[in-house]
Amino acid sequence: MFGKLLGNNQIKIILRRMLANERVPHSLLFVGEDAVGKRQFALELAKAMVCQNHSDFEACDACPSCRRADKITHPKPDDRDAHKEVIFSEHPDIGSVIPYNKNILVDAIRSLEKEANFRPYEAKARFFIIDDADKMNDAASNALLKTLEEPAPTTYLFLITSRPDALLQTILSRCQTLRFAPIPADDIENYLLETGKYAGDDAELLARLSNGSIGRALEMDLVKYREQREAMIKVLQSLLIQENRAVLLKTAEEINDAKNKEHYEQFLDILQTLVHDVWSLTLGGDEFSIINRDYKSQLKILAEKADAKRLAKWLAEIETMRELFAVNLNKKIAADALFMQMANQ
Repeated sequence: MFGKLLGNNQIKIILRRMLANERVPHSLLFVGEDAVGKRQFALELAKAMVCQNHSDFEACDACPSCRRADKITHPKPDDRDAHKEVIFSEHPDIGSVIPYNKNILVDAIRSLEKEANFRPYEAKARFFIIDDADKMNDAASNALLKTLEEPAPTTYLFLITSRPDALLQTILSRCQTLRFAPIPADDIENYLLETGKYAGDDAELLARLSNGSIGRALEMDLVKYREQREAMIKVLQSLLIQENRAVLLKTAEEINDAKNKEHYEQFLDILQTLVHDVWSLTLGGDEFSIINRDYKSQLKILAEKADAKRLAKWLAEIETMRELFAVNLNKKIAADALFMQMANQ
């Protein structure tokens, strides 16, 4: 049922109208930030069309078809051969194409093309969800075009992406697009509280850090985040209060040691968030405008020592460094350079 999904109420209205009018497009593109629920909406739409006991054109979530549609066994990440095929749920008319590492294999799209031409086994139609559709290379994209250009009347394709610009224009032109908005922080906080697994302060912080993504909120390790945030607070204190470059260089070394190496970009994300919070306070924003509200006292002290223009330059430097991750960047040298650049501005 769409009602159980969080946020994007306008999308729910559109999908319900499509179902009521029996005018669901055969090719739909679900666009929005990562982990805002795009795949869940696509699956719920497919379930509504295979459900044996739907109510008001929505899936009942109770019949055998609904229950089987929800059950899918994902292949092991290193099993390349398994990723060359459409991966079906326990319902034989609902399948998915899932990227192998960072690419959707052309063999998987060819498998989809073959399966899309088969008649449904149980339902009135077959449904195929392509996760991270932007990860198709040219060969995979061109193979998909064959199915998009001449879809079988009983086949529906749902493409999921956070990067629609990475798709071929010929693919975009053959799909009707549904654009998903970030989920409001209050909605995410209420959802986390309703689960009973999070204290009030934890739920609030996770919701603020999620950037509108329920998936990100659920996956985040708050204990680890708070440890990393403490290190980045010390960086800002060294820059704005103590002016201690030795601490900056030591921190740059620490975030590059073996235990932190995989979390390097997380440190950078946290630093950027903290700088933005301090910048917001220097511009007169209240505590409700910042993400790290539980650190508001420390952030206010930093804001009193900071200059808005200087902070804006820091944000630009961090963003530039983030763009350089696309190339082979020595992260230790980059961290040293970033901190020294921030100290000199």
